[in-house]
Amino acid sequence: MKPEDELIEKHRLLVCLGAGGVGKTTVSASLAVKAALLGHVTDVMTVDPAPRLLDALGLDADAHQPRRVNLPAARARKGHAHPGRLRALKLDPKHTFDAIVARHAPSEAAREAILRNSIYRNLSGALAGVGDYMAMERLLELSADSRTHTIVLDTPPAAEAIDFLDAPRRLLELLNSRAIVLLSAPGGIFRSQLKLVDIAARAVLAAFDRVTGLHLLGDVQQFVQSFEGMYSGFAERAERARNLIRAADTAVVVVTTAEAGPIAQAIEFVTALNNAGLTLSLVIVNRVMAAVPDEAELDSVKLPAGLKRKLRRNLADYRALKYREQSSLTALRDAIPDNARIVVAPDLGREPQTIADLAEIGASLSLVG
Repeated sequence: MKPEDELIEKHRLLVCLGAGGVGKTTVSASLAVKAALLGHVTDVMTVDPAPRLLDALGLDADAHQPRRVNLPAARARKGHAHPGRLRALKLDPKHTFDAIVARHAPSEAAREAILRNSIYRNLSGALAGVGDYMAMERLLELSADSRTHTIVLDTPPAAEAIDFLDAPRRLLELLNSRAIVLLSAPGGIFRSQLKLVDIAARAVLAAFDRVTGLHLLGDVQQFVQSFEGMYSGFAERAERARNLIRAADTAVVVVTTAEAGPIAQAIEFVTALNNAGLTLSLVIVNRVMAAVPDEAELDSVKLPAGLKRKLRRNLADYRALKYREQSSLTALRDAIPDNARIVVAPDLGREPQTIADLAEIGASLSLVG
């Protein structure tokens, strides 16, 4: 069995990490198409796909609910009761946050207070890290459907992709922080329980409000207090998400290209995964160049001598690029754990625009010896 097929058969969740510009979203979609064509009931959640990829998956720019993707007709494979099915959705962090508030707010009044709060409106749409955690919340929703065999997660792009996997821990730290205690305490009621530095911080914010007229302290306090009764739910789901990422049937896949810069970033990701106690399953090197043609073939082709000289120069340049690519792959092989595998996806020579293109990428994946 091919490594990528084995990966799909043995794991329910595939988490794809990678730097920007390496085709991580395309590879994620290709793995999802491959899983569906192998007979799996599959969901893929992508973050910021290119317009052509949106079209290929049949998604609108605001497609925050799973949409059925049309696949070539296929019979059920042995071991699967039904032919594969693929659904795709695009992560919308604000919509996900709003849905969580609507679902878990202790009352309608609390729900309306949160959704109208100016701090919440800015937090849900702009604060760094919210997108990471909302992807985790959405992932929990998808994984709760027992009918789904395979989930492919295209993680949010970030300078440090590991930040995404660390989102549940960061949320747990926030919920346990002194800031929550400080801001949730109504003025005067718990004053005797606050440390001097806490009282001073509240006094500074209150003074800032008086000078600016922005009512910042009041808005922040109202925001934090309106979540009263919901913190335990966020903490419980954050812990579930953390466990899900570390489950035995979860595979972490790093996507890169063979250029020196992306390879160096991929090696950094591998180190960060190891430091976080996460196991790397597979590295997919995207857009790998084709094999170098045999120069002897030029001798048997009837072409003008000048054209043959140009072709030989081009071939020499191509051979140098291919050598550089192979050197990068060797450096990558030396840097990853022995039990992790490297698979390459050849360059299509065009932007993938259709399901057929994604299926072609998935079918052409091959193991690096």
